[in-house]
Amino acid sequence: MERTAEYWNSRYQENNIPWDICQVSPAIKKIIEGLDKNTSVLVPGAGHAHEAIYMHRAGFKNVFVCDWAEASFRYIREKTEGFPESHLLCGDFFLLEGAYDLILEQTFFCAIDPSKRTDYLLTAKRLLKDGGMVAGLLFASHFPKQGPPFGGTKEEYLDLFKPHFDILSMELAQNSISPRLGNELLFKMKKK
Repeated sequence: MERTAEYWNSRYQENNIPWDICQVSPAIKKIIEGLDKNTSVLVPGAGHAHEAIYMHRAGFKNVFVCDWAEASFRYIREKTEGFPESHLLCGDFFLLEGAYDLILEQTFFCAIDPSKRTDYLLTAKRLLKDGGMVAGLLFASHFPKQGPPFGGTKEEYLDLFKPHFDILSMELAQNSISPRLGNELLFKMKKK
């Protein structure tokens, strides 16, 4: 099935988003807490953008969210006073323009078809400033049914990422939410 902007928009309109944990993942929160508040951050496939809301409330001024689903932005508008409209990027991540210090990965990579993973890395590399990084969470195993979400293994990710990024770390997250405990890789990689 082709997953289009209309597909994702309808999922948010129907509130059919079982992957939404309704909070910032503890592992992502730890990444955020180690950032300088002037860091320019892109959250692709942001959905309800709990990470962006958390960062905005903590005083970050350069946080951008991208999602195909315009309906997903209704939540951030309702929950966050003063989040800049110009930082809500409704569109295709792969066509996005801009320059960021960090791409914060929560559930976008696992939502795209695995055939687009190299395109994801090339787009991320293009969008990152020199020395820019991608950090976040990836599923640590394959799933028994066809996704999304789509999983993978550490070995597969390393083979995929190494031509484009220096892998700084990739280990099982120790502070995942209980349904994902033992199945999330916390990673950090730097643009080559």
